[in-house]
Amino acid sequence: MTNPIFNTQRFGQHILKTPQTVQRIVEAANLKPTDKVLEVGPGTGNLTVRILDKAKHVTAVEMDPRMAAEVIKRVQGTPDQRKLEVIIGDFVKADLPYFDACISNTPYQISSPLVFRLLSHRPLFRVAILMFQREFAMRLVARPGTGLWSRLSANVQLYAKVDNVMHVSRNDFRPPPQVESSVIRMVPIDPPPPVKFEEFDGLNRIIFSRPNKTVRANFQAKGVMKMLEHNHRTWLAAHEEMQDDAGITIHQRVDQVLEQTGYTESRAAKMDIDDILKLLVAFHEVGLHFS
Repeated sequence: MTNPIFNTQRFGQHILKTPQTVQRIVEAANLKPTDKVLEVGPGTGNLTVRILDKAKHVTAVEMDPRMAAEVIKRVQGTPDQRKLEVIIGDFVKADLPYFDACISNTPYQISSPLVFRLLSHRPLFRVAILMFQREFAMRLVARPGTGLWSRLSANVQLYAKVDNVMHVSRNDFRPPPQVESSVIRMVPIDPPPPVKFEEFDGLNRIIFSRPNKTVRANFQAKGVMKMLEHNHRTWLAAHEEMQDDAGITIHQRVDQVLEQTGYTESRAAKMDIDDILKLLVAFHEVGLHFS
C-alpha cells in the first residue's frame, strides 16, 4: 500500500528526490549564515534540511498537514528543530514573516500568484530561487522579440531581474509530473520603480491581447475605448482642477498619443519595458488611465 505521505496529487505537488538537484537549487541561493529563508511547498523536507544547513532560520509554508508533519518529524530532536517554523495553509493567503531569500518547489496551480505575492512583499527580499513548470519559467525569463515574450514577462521584469538557473527532469520527482520543470532566479529591483502595477498591467492587458497585431489595432478591440472613457471620467472627477479638452474623443486622444510616441504600428511582441513605460507615461499625460 502506498504511504499516504507521498500521495501528493491532491495539492499538485511533486517531491524532488534527486540529491544533486536539491544541492544545486540551494547553492543557487548563495545563502548566508544570517539568512532567514522562506520555503514554499517543502513536501517531505528534502530541500528544507539542506536549507537549514546553510541558513539561520527557515519558515516553510505547506498546504498539506501530512507533509508539514513529515517535515517537522525530520528535524525533531536535532539542533535544526529550533531553526524551523512550519506554517500550514495556503501560501497566497498566509501572513508572511520577514525573509532574506525564498526557495520554492512551486505547486503548479499557484505559480503566477506566488510570483506576484513575492514581488509585492515588503520589505524586499534579496533573492528567490523558484522551480516552475518549464513553459511558465521560460515565459518569466523571455526577452522582447522572442516567441515567449508576454504580458507575464513584462509585468515581472518591470520589478525584478530574472534568469534561468537550470532545467530539471521529470524523473527527478516522485511522482514524475507530466511536464518538465525549470529553476529560475528572481532578484527584485531595489528600489522598485515608482509605477503603479495596476496601470502597467492594464496597458499590457490591451497591447498583449494580440501581441503580433499593431498597438493601434489592439486599442480598437471591443470594450477598450469604453473602459478608457469610464476611467477618464473617474480621473477628472478626482482632479477637479484639471480641465478636459472639450470636443476631443477618447479615440482621438489615443491616436494622438500613439502618433506622438511613434508606437501606432508597433507590436507588443517586440516592445521592451522602456517602450511600454514611455507609452504609459504619455497616456497619463493626457488623462488616460488603465485601472
